[in-house]
Amino acid sequence: MKKIFAFLVFSSLVITAFSQRDTLIRKKDRKKDVLLQTSMGNIVIRLSDSTPLHRDNFLKLVKQKFYDSVLFHRVIQNFMIQAGDPDSKKAIPGQPLGSGGPGYRVPAEFRPGLFHKKGVIAAARDNNPEKASSGCQFYLTQGKVFTDAGLDSVETFRLKRKIPASQREVYKTLGGVPHLDQNYTVFGEVVKGLDVIDRISAVPTSKSVDRDRPMENVVIVKATLIRRKSY
Repeated sequence: MKKIFAFLVFSSLVITAFSQRDTLIRKKDRKKDVLLQTSMGNIVIRLSDSTPLHRDNFLKLVKQKFYDSVLFHRVIQNFMIQAGDPDSKKAIPGQPLGSGGPGYRVPAEFRPGLFHKKGVIAAARDNNPEKASSGCQFYLTQGKVFTDAGLDSVETFRLKRKIPASQREVYKTLGGVPHLDQNYTVFGEVVKGLDVIDRISAVPTSKSVDRDRPMENVVIVKATLIRRKSY
């Protein structure tokens, strides 16, 4: 009984927390894209309505200017570029990053149709059993183009399941990071600026204690909501 009561209290706190965050989001905000103005070019992101908790949380943080001046603190070519650590705003050279956050997690929202093709935005997370997401840190995928043999290997040794045929075709043409599917929440995709992801992915990075941090800062100068349009 005590465990059930504790669970109900926890659930109530989670729901209350998300309700408080939702109060800052207007209906029209959900129809806008997010523009990341970075020191290496602009990236436009379209968030998914299939992941409302992640969508609204990201919109809220953008409106609060949370992401202005944060760094891409973890960059791995042919994999992904990660940002969103608030501690990175005033980080000194050589400082390890990746542990900062707003003090809450976002419940996982895995969706079969949202997978790690090149150019998606997904939530970083620590190693927790629920696979709940960081409240603020995210990554943009670069990945690589796979062969059928490579995808067969991912299915057998990493995913332990079959990749849908339509998604296999995307991984064989556009590319991506299939071994992350259904382990990290994908909540949108880049609709303009894939070339910027490629440029950031290619920068020299540290091999020291601040491993994978760019040797020269790559900054999200400003994140804003913009009117949605076709690209």
